Amino acid sequence: MHVINAVEGRDLVIRYGDHTALDRSTFSIPAGTITAIIGPNGSGKSTLLNAIAGLVDPAAGTIDVSARDGGSSRISYVLQTTKVNDSLPVSVREVVTMGRYAGLGAYGWLTGEDRQEVDAAMERTGITDLGSRQLHELSGGQRQRVFVAQGMAQSHDLLLLDEPLTGIDLTTAQAIDEAIHEERQRGCTVLLTTHDLSEAQVADHVVLLAGRVVASGPPQHVLTLENLKAAYGPAVLHVGEDGLFVDDAAHAPVDERRVHLQRSIHTESSQTEAHPET
Repeated sequence: MHVINAVEGRDLVIRYGDHTALDRSTFSIPAGTITAIIGPNGSGKSTLLNAIAGLVDPAAGTIDVSARDGGSSRISYVLQTTKVNDSLPVSVREVVTMGRYAGLGAYGWLTGEDRQEVDAAMERTGITDLGSRQLHELSGGQRQRVFVAQGMAQSHDLLLLDEPLTGIDLTTAQAIDEAIHEERQRGCTVLLTTHDLSEAQVADHVVLLAGRVVASGPPQHVLTLENLKAAYGPAVLHVGEDGLFVDDAAHAPVDERRVHLQRSIHTESSQTEAHPET
């Protein structure tokens, strides 16, 4: 069966000045999937999202993104930030509505369709009842939902989310996770960065980074003991009776915030090593 790819990188290299953030990598991301981009801190996750969004140019190689074909921009990019200027007088509905601005016509008038998309995005992320609240009044988790809703309200075929499930409360994490799966059902391709092995394990597709693409493909082919050792190294990757465990500072729990679902996963190779046959 022919697979349509939303993103294809060929010998891709990304540099910031003299620093190589992503070394020569070839990979593909299938359209209509939820793809998890995973790796240790500094592995190039945000860099890869920036390259896909067209915010940085390759130093070498190529990256083809169907949502940018022909000069169009059908990409929505939600950064990992919930900081808000407390003096900024803006409501939740106004923030989500900003997602429609890029597609407004010459006169900049919101249409009925624009308002419907805003309503739908707020409903999918569970913030309809917060519409009249000022953004600076919200908790960090609520703000995260607002920014995700803003991204979903924008006309897009490709949704980029930079660690949308990190450091938030469980209710927010569940709401965003459900909204992400609804995006896929609508035919959208979703790319999200994560530190959580279990989040990557339930994605449709995984890109494992360590300053380069170590592996790309279905979770069961990417999240193997060999690949994870190559990405994380023996100092942070442990094998025990409960499977693979990543001892990464990025996994440290934060008070009153969501703790990662699991820091350990089972792979066939890890179970074999942890429980060798006698």
